[in-house]
Amino acid sequence: MDPAASDSRAPDLAVVIPVLNEAPNVAPMVECLRAALGDIAWEAIFVDDDSTDGTREAVAAIGRQDTRVRLLHRVGRRGLASAFVEGALASFAPCVAAIDGDLQHDETLLPAMYAALTEEGYELAIGSRYIAGGGLGEWDRTRAGMSGFATRLARVVLKVPMSDPMSGFFMLRRETLLAALPRLSAIGFKILLDVVASLPAPPRIKELPYQFRTRSAGESKLDAGVLRDYLMLLADKVVGEYVPVRFLMFAAVGALGIALHLVVLRLSLGLLTAHFGVAQSIATAAAIVANFWLNNFFTFRDRRLRGLAMLKGLAIFALICSVGAFANVSVAVFLFSPVVHEAWWLAGLSGAAMSLVWNYAVSSLFTWRSWRRA
Repeated sequence: MDPAASDSRAPDLAVVIPVLNEAPNVAPMVECLRAALGDIAWEAIFVDDDSTDGTREAVAAIGRQDTRVRLLHRVGRRGLASAFVEGALASFAPCVAAIDGDLQHDETLLPAMYAALTEEGYELAIGSRYIAGGGLGEWDRTRAGMSGFATRLARVVLKVPMSDPMSGFFMLRRETLLAALPRLSAIGFKILLDVVASLPAPPRIKELPYQFRTRSAGESKLDAGVLRDYLMLLADKVVGEYVPVRFLMFAAVGALGIALHLVVLRLSLGLLTAHFGVAQSIATAAAIVANFWLNNFFTFRDRRLRGLAMLKGLAIFALICSVGAFANVSVAVFLFSPVVHEAWWLAGLSGAAMSLVWNYAVSSLFTWRSWRRA
């Protein structure tokens, strides 16, 4: 083992590296940190979201030789933002950096970030792609356009004082993170935006330019879920103090379910000439299945159920909803009388609305529990 590969000093800098199936990049990342950080007392905390490609084994093999390399293994939780928070809180280092595990960030910028915090009095140092000297690398026009739009949206909605609020490459003081912690949303990928929007006062920020690199190994984690998480984060920062954003998402899915409910109800009454109680039951069942699928894909994406777990989840969700459905059908049948026969939609809508809060509260606890595997 290289005598310089380990350091018995208490770390002054913790580099948090969220990873998911990044095994080929683990050793190169550690070598990059060793070369870049020089005499700084540092530690690297790999936060692994239950990878299946040997990422944890790769980290452990290095960690047994270099005590500065640590592993935090998470099961049943996903997301870069929450991974960073948990990794940062697992260290006592006074400065904490976030860097992706795919080698696309420029680790040679870390010493300058560290100097900005420890010597220049800044609270936050950010690697920016949108100031002179920075760039998006080989991104295509579509991805660059989406990033630019998301950046402008963050500035307008949250009024954050940064050129690159979407950056995942930054360093901050521990006390700055702790000040933001009570209001953190920890949703999705954009923890920097979350931190700055959660602070009681704008921090002193230094932005440093860097060129975004092309991934050399592994697969990108960007998909439609990233957009969903980003919009949920913005919504949470705007209204989350008053209404849980996940409930709003659940309610939006519920609204779609109500629309489906009314369509199926009308078809059952008209085409099938079914008794109203039977038609309402059919419509309710269709809405339950649709709501489960949409909530599994959108509302509880970070706890998403797959395979057999999804079938079990559907059964639990249906059981939970059956309580609300009983009230749903009972209320609707009661309201559907010869006096209001033409207002079939009002009777159906009234019954469907009865179960929204119950379904959200109980399904959050039992269908998509936080310990379930995503």
